[in-house]
Amino acid sequence: METKLLLPTQANIEIVGKALRDGLLVGIPTETVYGLAANALNGNSVSEIFKAKGRPSDNPLIVHISDISQIQKFDLVSEIPENVKKLMRSFWPGPLTIIMKKNCVPDEVTAGLDTVAIRFPSHKITQKIISSANIPLAAPSANTSGKPSPTTAMHVFHDMNGKIPYIVDGGICEVGVESTVITVAEDVPVLLRPGGISIAQLENVIGHVEIADAVLNQLKDGETAQSPGMKYKHYAPDTHIILIRASDEKFAEYVNSQGATALCYDEDVKNLTVRCYSYGKKGDYASQANRIFDVLRQMDNDGVKLAYGRCPESSGDAMAVYNRLIRAAGFEVIELA
Repeated sequence: METKLLLPTQANIEIVGKALRDGLLVGIPTETVYGLAANALNGNSVSEIFKAKGRPSDNPLIVHISDISQIQKFDLVSEIPENVKKLMRSFWPGPLTIIMKKNCVPDEVTAGLDTVAIRFPSHKITQKIISSANIPLAAPSANTSGKPSPTTAMHVFHDMNGKIPYIVDGGICEVGVESTVITVAEDVPVLLRPGGISIAQLENVIGHVEIADAVLNQLKDGETAQSPGMKYKHYAPDTHIILIRASDEKFAEYVNSQGATALCYDEDVKNLTVRCYSYGKKGDYASQANRIFDVLRQMDNDGVKLAYGRCPESSGDAMAVYNRLIRAAGFEVIELA
């Protein structure tokens, strides 16, 4: 199969809209990362996503819409609780995925769960594609399963060339990490994946939100993944990454002594004598999120075998970057007192 890169002209958007209606897969941009989209109401089409990605079928997908009215139009959920309506008013369209009790959604999308994850992206091209297709789209990140998520059309082409007919080039993703995922299917809201909307922002709208243990720690043996990105090793480059939790000085001293590559903050570079890949300014979590996946892919492209990475904070606005890096490293962390 020839994979074509398309600019987001109206004519091309109509082409991919028809392709999606016809059951084909399309790489699409969003404000978070690029998605691999299929008709969310067609279980056979959704199954092709798992084949193209090499993704385990027990990992649920997110359904994308271009208007809140589509939730009712396509009968996606059994009810919309009041706290969900508050979240929608505050954060949609945007990088927030909300999990609710499902209604007419194929099991292929939800990995057999009785809940469905729904997002209304803010990217204008994404909205146009969904509207042109006139169907909700199931769309995980458009990468080989377990590898760093794609934030450019060329990242998608690298992973999906020959597997899908079209990739729509919408430029570089603004956020750079996947959406925040919150479930409101039970009595207490629970954060399942940190992303572009922080837990503080969520709590300002609906009050206390619990954090699932698997956000910061390994998913327990036999535990079901309620959200994408909860698996043990995820977002991982071919490069072996070991995270270092240490002060600025001790990080530089240790990495220099090892002679391996550093995955670091901008401010660390001046103190390092080894090859450096910076993923953002210290304390600037938006810039870190925007750059992290691109940097992980750069290391692979350059053939880096081993990299020691700065371990970010695990709380507050830093949680999204920590969540991605701890999984990219397979939870391998060195603590330097």
